[in-house]
Amino acid sequence: MSSLGNSNNIFWQECPVGKLERQKLINQKGCVVWITGLSGSGKSTLAFALNRQLYSRGKLSYVLDGDNLRHGLNKDLGFSAEDRTENIRRVGEVAKLFADAGMICIASLISPYRKDRDACRAKLPDSNFIEASFLTKAVFMNTPLSLCESRDAKGLYKLARAGKIKGFTGIDDPYEPPLQCEIELQQIDGICRTPTAMSEQVVSYLEEKGYLEDQ
Repeated sequence: MSSLGNSNNIFWQECPVGKLERQKLINQKGCVVWITGLSGSGKSTLAFALNRQLYSRGKLSYVLDGDNLRHGLNKDLGFSAEDRTENIRRVGEVAKLFADAGMICIASLISPYRKDRDACRAKLPDSNFIEASFLTKAVFMNTPLSLCESRDAKGLYKLARAGKIKGFTGIDDPYEPPLQCEIELQQIDGICRTPTAMSEQVVSYLEEKGYLEDQ
């Protein structure tokens, strides 16, 4: 008996309604906005501010928040390197489906390992193929560890420093910042920008690239 994962009896079923038709129906182009950064860097805050900004413009988006997903889709995963990789793989597959549906999918996760983020990007065509496909856009929340730790809204840094949490990103587990990203958000002269200002920057980028144009 062959295992399901290796079965030769699984076939791709083409949907009679194509991606371009779905995009035309909701007057936008599907894409993935992937927000990465340390715990406490402001990823979720930006994701939901961006979600609100797009809604106010009549554009359909959905947030895949790392913590929220661990209550359901990824509740069976821990925080080992292997589980983190599987966590990101699953989110990447779901995000791809949202984008294929024509939606703007906002994925907000620490996603600490570069290879895992690159694997998600590789699921989607490069910008040179935008006219026929959708694209992943990376947003790097370049917030210093010291600021993230001073916020510590969930008390996780305190627990990690006390040794009560092992493998915590930025403390005893690495965070690998993007080598290339479309948008990098950071403090200006030591001052954090407002969520609205940061989300407007992302919206401006999406507008410039034609994702918000009527189809």
